[in-house]
Amino acid sequence: MKVLLINRNDFVDGGADRVFLNTFDLLQVAGCGLQVEKFTREDVGMETIVDPRSLSVWKKLLHVRDYLYNRRVAGCLDRKIQVFRPDVAHVHLFYGTLSTSILKVLKKKKVPVVLTVHDYRLLCPANAMLDRHGHICEKCYRTKYYQCFIKRCSGGNLFFSTVIMLEAYLRKWMYKPIKLIDRFIFVSDFSRNKHIEFDPRYMAKSIRLYNMADEKPGIIPIKGDYLLFYGRISKEKGLLTLIEAVKNIQVKLIIAGRGPQEEEIKRLIDYKTIRPATNNPQPATRNQQPATSTIDFAGFLSGSELGQLILGCSFVVVPSEWYENNPMTVVEAFALGKPVIGSRIGGIPELVTSETGFLFEPGNPLSLAEAIEKAVNLSTEKYKMMSVSCREFANMNFDRRKHLEQLTGIYQQVVN
Repeated sequence: MKVLLINRNDFVDGGADRVFLNTFDLLQVAGCGLQVEKFTREDVGMETIVDPRSLSVWKKLLHVRDYLYNRRVAGCLDRKIQVFRPDVAHVHLFYGTLSTSILKVLKKKKVPVVLTVHDYRLLCPANAMLDRHGHICEKCYRTKYYQCFIKRCSGGNLFFSTVIMLEAYLRKWMYKPIKLIDRFIFVSDFSRNKHIEFDPRYMAKSIRLYNMADEKPGIIPIKGDYLLFYGRISKEKGLLTLIEAVKNIQVKLIIAGRGPQEEEIKRLIDYKTIRPATNNPQPATRNQQPATSTIDFAGFLSGSELGQLILGCSFVVVPSEWYENNPMTVVEAFALGKPVIGSRIGGIPELVTSETGFLFEPGNPLSLAEAIEKAVNLSTEKYKMMSVSCREFANMNFDRRKHLEQLTGIYQQVVN
């Protein structure tokens, strides 16, 4: 079977990109007659994404045209299909950059399509179901996309809010994903149920399949002496709530990642960047520490460096304030036997239970502080039990072999 994996990026700029690349690696080494190739914006010569706010009015209009329907992408994908001749296309993120044009090409070429749903773009033009103030918003219920224009959901910008509204209506009237896509893979029950709530037709065309994690045999987790947040540093991730929660607690916190809120967070914690050594995950101490909590910023980390930082922590904190699906931070933490302190929102409560961590009310610093105090005061014996539960949950739900079996089964269904 030939599988064409499609995503806007061929590098990691978020959890969805990591899932895309992990899937490619999984299929590439699987054997069993599987052949896999990628199609990303790099294949179209779009190595860099231009900020449309810096363009002239004329170029901005051309950018909008490509955002809505990119003919260049469509032509490149058409040629890719002619050469590779895939049996199935597995699509990840494509809105805006690759555009809805890819769905028309795949339909024309009679290539069955599987879509992994990483966000809420099928329901919300702004994709995260948040208004411009960062509050949960479901005003676009049942395709009322004009609410995006009224509420200026694209950062308060009327022009860009209009563009994403038009893109949503283009999908509603001309390129309907519910008809052009053969199977939707949701990475959480919460996300699947939310889509069915908005459009019951998703019920018959969808399945839930959690993200996968690499096996970590032989690791004996220990309760480290710091909490860890890692991932995209942006408003919806709840970092301001986390910093507010720990400021009066005797606790050490490390923040690792990058994103649009990075400079604000750095100023807030008066940081000095630390880079933990691979063989010693304990962070260096910055000068002028607060009397109670210690907050360090580690910058963007990946690979073994990030893995060592996770191994050295006691708990991973996921303080999200949006409808998270199946956060890779939780998936990876559990695979390493690390419990999680997570918001009671979206798909997080499907993973974080009393056996695998602690939940708190999103956006509530007091609730988060209480959860942190319970976590850090956990006895060594109870921590070990929780760590074992995390590993068992990961083995049952995030195992690569099981994931491959289910995924190839989905491919076979749509091909048949």
